[in-house]
Amino acid sequence: MADVMIRVPAEVRDQLAAVAESRGTSLRALMQDIAAETLTPEQIKERADRTRTLLAERFGHYVSDEESAEMRRKMREAAAARRAVLAEAESSR
Repeated sequence: MADVMIRVPAEVRDQLAAVAESRGTSLRALMQDIAAETLTPEQIKERADRTRTLLAERFGHYVSDEESAEMRRKMREAAAARRAVLAEAESSR
């Protein structure tokens, strides 16, 4: 296994270290978990295509490009709202 050095600001390093410690794991293991759980754009497209096919075949619902774009927008908004809540909680500590 090859090691890779990734340069991040100290506050990012400290946050990752705190997350790893809270999970009872190492920073290396945390980064491996993050990499394993994070989808590439190709994987995201593949899953979306499979979902569209499943919805069409099993339920007769064909997801339009507009519906798909709207859902992505809503998901981005929800993720941003969650990050804002977490940031607010962190700053109030």
